[in-house]
Amino acid sequence: MAGATGLVGQAVLAALLADKHYAQVHTLGRRTLPLVHPKLTQHVVDFAAPTSWAGLPQVDDCFIALGTTIKVAGSQAAFKAIDFEAVMAVARVGHAQGATKLGVVSAMGADPKSSIFYNQVKGEMEKAVAQLGFKTLVLVRPAMLAGDREKLNQPVRSGERMGLLITRLFRPLIPANYQSVNAQDVAAALVHAVKTSKPGTTCLLSGALQGAAAVR
Repeated sequence: MAGATGLVGQAVLAALLADKHYAQVHTLGRRTLPLVHPKLTQHVVDFAAPTSWAGLPQVDDCFIALGTTIKVAGSQAAFKAIDFEAVMAVARVGHAQGATKLGVVSAMGADPKSSIFYNQVKGEMEKAVAQLGFKTLVLVRPAMLAGDREKLNQPVRSGERMGLLITRLFRPLIPANYQSVNAQDVAAALVHAVKTSKPGTTCLLSGALQGAAAVR
């Protein structure tokens, strides 16, 4: 899996390590995590140079939770380098190493024809990974994410904080697919769907993600 340092990624990693279905978990990242687990092997890689990655094992499933914002990345080009190019690099390598199932964290509003650059890139990414030949593809499109970014040393997004407050106050009036969703629920739903989904593409919106961690 890739993206284990992020809000959803760290929850995906925790879910995979706790799942008896998976005997080994290999992470790809720009740095190692301060985590030791008998099932975990960490690989430090340069996402811009996947041809230099060495020592990767054969795998069954591939999970990608890479993502940033244009503000954090610094430019549209830097954002796309992570949310499209790095995602595609990991997906291609995962497929080359034998993975037949792919689970990817995308975003609500993903659409390659969107006039919003963020949503456009997410949509282009979804379209591109769908063409790589995985037997099963699971895309999760959460709305606003709820979780402790400060604990992960990530910048707190003021707009996100305000949005979460509003969605909590008016939750009964907001359609399920537009409600904020806990990162643990996104992770639990993604892992479960990759394990159980039939061949083809499955897309899960926030309504289908709510409360997933409590029943897994």
